[in-house]
Amino acid sequence: MSQRPSGRAADEGRPVSIELGTARHAEGSALIRVGGTEVLCTASIENRVPPFLRNKGQGWITAEYGMLPRATHIRGNREASKGKQSGRTQEIQRLIGRSLRACVNLRKLGEKTITLDCDVLNADGGTRCASITGAWVALAIALRKINAGSALTSQIAAVSCGLTKAGAVLDLDYIEDSNAQADSNFVLTSTGGIVEIQGTAEEAPFEESEFLELLRLAKLGTANLFEAQNRILESL
Repeated sequence: MSQRPSGRAADEGRPVSIELGTARHAEGSALIRVGGTEVLCTASIENRVPPFLRNKGQGWITAEYGMLPRATHIRGNREASKGKQSGRTQEIQRLIGRSLRACVNLRKLGEKTITLDCDVLNADGGTRCASITGAWVALAIALRKINAGSALTSQIAAVSCGLTKAGAVLDLDYIEDSNAQADSNFVLTSTGGIVEIQGTAEEAPFEESEFLELLRLAKLGTANLFEAQNRILESL
């Protein structure tokens, strides 16, 4: 079994930091750094809901996701210039929205919509996971500002795990992600609940025992992310 390109142990995640207040006009914002991946997450509150929720006494949480043109090693065109979002972008922002709705009692929001914007400044693998983890912090801050903190029902974070030449590993960076034999994203709660798992075999099917090892690693990784979230919120 070979060593990981980064030299990290199999169960070692990348360094994590979260900075608040970067987007000064947003009701909540968090700049999250996970290794070389950086995502600016903002929460915006509007006193309206989509048409299908009008007069139903509950709110809504949605998300948008995007990458800056030079978030990667080569420039990517802005999706706005193409006139449509890619399938990848749509899939990721739906994942972020689903994940955040799972941790909020929407009836306690009233008829308000909270939009989580996740903009990738630098990408080095795990951008969707960093987006979910940072967006939860931005959401928690926004809910406090409107005295709706009780609407938050759980704490969530997300991390990637995969099967590589080094075996089952936690928190894949781009080099590992692009060469992984299996790649999974885990969205978990701080109490051990599962919000969503995305898992794909790239070469051959993987075994149940390998999946359970990935889940074990994900629980370790999210435990560290929960601590980082709590530390920054306690500083307010």
